[in-house]
Amino acid sequence: MYVSLLTIALSFTACQDEFEEINTGEEPTAITANSSTADLIQRTSSNDGSCDNIVDGTSCFEINFPYTVEVNGMVLTIESEDDLDQIEEIFDSVEDDENLLDIIFPITVTAGDFSEITINGLEDLRELAAECKEGGDDDDIECIDFVYPITLFTFNVNLEQTSSVVVESDRDLRLFFKDLGDDNLISFDFPISLKLYDETILTVESNEELATAIENAKDMCDEDDDDDYNDDDFNEDEFKNELVECVWFVTEIKRNAVDQTPQYENYILNFKEDGTVVTGFSGATTFEGTWSSTVGDDGAKLTMEFDVTTDFNLEWNVYDLGDDKIKLYSDDSNRIVMKQFCLEDLPNTNADSLREILKECAWIIKGIELQNEDFDRVLGYEFQFMAEGMLTLSNGVNTSEGTWEIKLNTGQELVMAIEMPDESGVSFEWPIREMFNDRLRFEADEIGYELNLQRVCDNNSTDGDVAEIRNFVMGGEWLVATYVEGDVDMTSLFGGYSLEFMAEHQISIMEGGEAFGAGLWRVLRNSDEKLKVYLNFGENSPFNELTDDWDFVSVVDGRLELKDISGDGTITTLVLEK
Repeated sequence: MYVSLLTIALSFTACQDEFEEINTGEEPTAITANSSTADLIQRTSSNDGSCDNIVDGTSCFEINFPYTVEVNGMVLTIESEDDLDQIEEIFDSVEDDENLLDIIFPITVTAGDFSEITINGLEDLRELAAECKEGGDDDDIECIDFVYPITLFTFNVNLEQTSSVVVESDRDLRLFFKDLGDDNLISFDFPISLKLYDETILTVESNEELATAIENAKDMCDEDDDDDYNDDDFNEDEFKNELVECVWFVTEIKRNAVDQTPQYENYILNFKEDGTVVTGFSGATTFEGTWSSTVGDDGAKLTMEFDVTTDFNLEWNVYDLGDDKIKLYSDDSNRIVMKQFCLEDLPNTNADSLREILKECAWIIKGIELQNEDFDRVLGYEFQFMAEGMLTLSNGVNTSEGTWEIKLNTGQELVMAIEMPDESGVSFEWPIREMFNDRLRFEADEIGYELNLQRVCDNNSTDGDVAEIRNFVMGGEWLVATYVEGDVDMTSLFGGYSLEFMAEHQISIMEGGEAFGAGLWRVLRNSDEKLKVYLNFGENSPFNELTDDWDFVSVVDGRLELKDISGDGTITTLVLEK
């Protein structure tokens, strides 16, 4: 029985490119230690040195723990593979990617065959690394692994079993082969199990099945053996899913070595599954282009093309993707850094809650800016958010109608989208920034849009102070007795005019007993429990200087005193007298 076994075994030593199974019928199986099957076994059990490429830049060996490095001036002791993440975090925190890493020598490295080598300096390390093959072309097979323990048998030249050994790890298996002679015969105690890169378990019953399993699996995955530590292990589908999952905000852009960040900061790129990409400032005019991606041996690439904003038109190399950030480059003169923003990243703002709050009461415009200019004409106007998306805006006499919706805009921000043909100033997708039960703030800071709303339920009818002030001011005509802004007295601007506060929040501007202009007024208690008097006059009105939300000071003996404190601390005083 052993004669035929030896004959077949020796015939296969001359042909290393075929798989060999030394058995006939019920005979035991064996292979020679220098056979092609044995070579596949040793490559599968090799030590993978790619985990610390961020430090040594090579996949052929890894540095033994512990060792010390200095990263951008910070000294770290690396005691485990998890500590390598600290290095990447430090690198990623530096946006210009000018990172410095120094290894404190001497170090000991472990090669693919688990032999250990002491390295005394950087030149020795570079010489050793130069002998390695990178980019997945090394001998190490990482897409399939043995499941231990495994029992092996050895035979002598007389085909007699000489020993058995149980191996518990890749290191044990590789060192077992290292101690064999080329012509030694070995066999496995089948069946044995192997695990694929996707966690699938395979069971093999013979050397032939073992060799076939390894050969079929060895090129099934990306071994991520490039010396670029940022070459994350993902396929094209995973890359595309990451791009379309949420919107991306530009945090840095350089084109042709010129920093373009100021004009594109907070610019959005919203990648769609259909190959289109929307760009522009959130809430403002956006533009549509196309995008495509590839993932190959040379890494991931992203191509964008727009008719406008052509600074994005390029085939970009992806050199970092993770932690909600993506970095792109094309040679040394072109670079984009983007930050991902998803719905779950929003502050404590709930779309359903916002809808219900808006519908509960009326909302007064207490402040509005468009392109960094005050839009005082609608100050004090009242929004009524109704069911079925209907909306009105009224000054008590004139009412405009429109629609409203709470949704996500193209930048995946939660917005209050208003469409009102008669009031283009308020027709906008307003991003929510602060939400309380009695006040709301919306802002698109990058284009200078801001809207502040104050809730008013039942016209504050249950507030005795509000009712008292209203009743007091609605009796008779009022003259401007004092209007002082800081140290400047401008009372004379209003000589010859008087005001009459009427129902439905209207003000008549009187001259010589005749009404020649109108305005809007309101009294309410704001979210800070302050009594406020809102005055709003048209741009061409002689009283336009008084348009503001005034702090109430006092009302006594036919005298109403108001004040306003500006952002720079200037105090303006307004006194009206009957």
